[in-house]
Amino acid sequence: MTPNPYLWLVPLLPLAGAAINGFFGRRSSKKAITTVALVFCGAAFAMALFLAAGFSSASAPYYCDVAHWLRSGSFQVDFSFYLDQLSLVMLLVVTGVGFLIHIYSVGYMWDDDGYYRFMSYMNLFMFFMLTLVLAKNYLVMFIGWEGVGLSSYLLIGYWFTKDSAAAAGKKAFIVNRIGDFGFLIALFLMIKHFGSLDFTRVFAAVQQQPTETAGAGLLTAIGLLLMVGAAGKSAQIPLYVWLPDAMEGPTPVSALIHAATMVTAGVYMVARSSVIFDRAPMALMVVAIIGTLTALFAATIGIAQTDIKKVLAYSTISQLGYMFMACGVGAFSAGIFHLMTHAFFKGLLFLAAGSVIHGVGGEQDMRKMGGLRLYMPWTFLTMGIATLAIAGIPPFAGFWSKDEILWKAFGASWVYWLIGVVTAFITSFYMFRLMYMTFGGDYRGAVVQEAHGHDAHGHDDHGHGHGEPHESPWVMLGPLVILAVLSVVGGFVGYGNRFEHFLAPVFQGATEVAQETSREAGDSTLEHLLMGVSISVAGLGWLLAYLLYSRRPQLPARIAASLGGLYRAVANKYYIDELYAVLFVKPLVDGSTTILWHGVDQEVIDATVNNSADAARHVSDTVRHMQSGNLRSYAGWVAAGGAVVIAYMVWMGVR
Repeated sequence: MTPNPYLWLVPLLPLAGAAINGFFGRRSSKKAITTVALVFCGAAFAMALFLAAGFSSASAPYYCDVAHWLRSGSFQVDFSFYLDQLSLVMLLVVTGVGFLIHIYSVGYMWDDDGYYRFMSYMNLFMFFMLTLVLAKNYLVMFIGWEGVGLSSYLLIGYWFTKDSAAAAGKKAFIVNRIGDFGFLIALFLMIKHFGSLDFTRVFAAVQQQPTETAGAGLLTAIGLLLMVGAAGKSAQIPLYVWLPDAMEGPTPVSALIHAATMVTAGVYMVARSSVIFDRAPMALMVVAIIGTLTALFAATIGIAQTDIKKVLAYSTISQLGYMFMACGVGAFSAGIFHLMTHAFFKGLLFLAAGSVIHGVGGEQDMRKMGGLRLYMPWTFLTMGIATLAIAGIPPFAGFWSKDEILWKAFGASWVYWLIGVVTAFITSFYMFRLMYMTFGGDYRGAVVQEAHGHDAHGHDDHGHGHGEPHESPWVMLGPLVILAVLSVVGGFVGYGNRFEHFLAPVFQGATEVAQETSREAGDSTLEHLLMGVSISVAGLGWLLAYLLYSRRPQLPARIAASLGGLYRAVANKYYIDELYAVLFVKPLVDGSTTILWHGVDQEVIDATVNNSADAARHVSDTVRHMQSGNLRSYAGWVAAGGAVVIAYMVWMGVR
């Protein structure tokens, strides 16, 4: 490894921007707030490009020890950063796409009263996400992991005066804590059995362990627990339920957190732990099964959604399933390749959806759109490119990465491949359905005449909704055009297996597994045949959407009526949220629902609280002013405390 004194600056820059706008933004002009947010985020992207310029597939990883941290006997953890081929890809995606979304946010959020707060949260999210991907050990990764969870809570619930937005933020926060519990237990097992959380030491120790082919062992347990954490962060079955509700946040939040960066953290963590999964075939199989089922399950729900952002939300869950499918069959490079192309076209889809919402005065129901190609030509063009990419139409970016996953999946099991192909057909159908409902035909929405309307969140849309639908300003269209170009050319990075060769030093053992499955799949003739099948199903999905939503737009309503309860089940997301409410939420909230929870509530919780009430009363008199009962206030204290601790460690490291 090669020391690099500049590596720590990449996450520090957006943290500085978040602190400046957070503390001084209320008294600053919007131009000053914009300058701070964009300059510090752009500087992080420039620094990432600087680091990438001197990096190659043969380069030794960079590292930077910021500060000595925890010491307990032989166990030690430093606050350190690490840059290899894998984290470099993530670094460029996070800073590059993140910077474009920051620019877009200037136009989208300019008239919002809490503009300074929003930009501060966005910078704070960038800091934690960069900490996660640049971590040199699992504990620093966990800090970033929890930090993006906190940031997502703040951003999803940004419009906290609306009950649904506040509830969505809390739902995301709580569901992710379930996954984080599994991640923590995995870390405890590593400490106990390997005596370290440093990547190089843990992976070196794991490589001395035999492959657990006979049954479940230590590595299988660690792998399964890591997958629990990944399922929470990356919205996989059964912990996916938070992501659709998270669409309550502003559209730039959906693009940044739920398309390009945060939700891919679980995929990154599994890929980073490839050495562990390589020696735990049972855990790897679970990753593949969960990813495959999630891809299909979420895609079926997307068919019947009418909210433009909800369609994209379930599409995100489905595409994340593809990434886990790839990792589960040992094709980690293919999974990361799709992660990168997905950041381009899904970030573009969300930003284009935001442009549509902006142009029609806050409306999100596609049934009240239509004909927008005439009013919003640039949005139509860029969103059309993103749709071609996600549908897997060549030569757009999504075709190359998705086809690579399906090829590797076929080598592992034809069942994975078949489900993946069916999912590709459904994906193509619901995405072109979205295009025809939004941009095809005639405009079906009402033309708002008053000077000020209200957006879908109950907030003043600041004049964006009056008159006819209109195109967005270029501060919003510019990022769309750049992402559209990347959605066209981004897939060529993988041409000739160049992307896989670049990542080969990171996935040495796992790459051999993927190569073996590819050899089992057959020769290049079979590969081209399977490629033809995937292109054909994408075309069939497009054709079906065209027939139903362009040529015969009256048919979908008739088909829905004929399907009756089946259609209602799909439209209502198979009632999974309602099922979770009955099984988990009500028993926890209402202790009288079941005898078990009634006993826990009265005999354990109430007894503990009542017996400690006297002691707590004395303490509360001192700290009661901090206890406002507002979860957002508590989150703010956590963020402020974390920033102080990290700043102190950075200062100590510089000294």
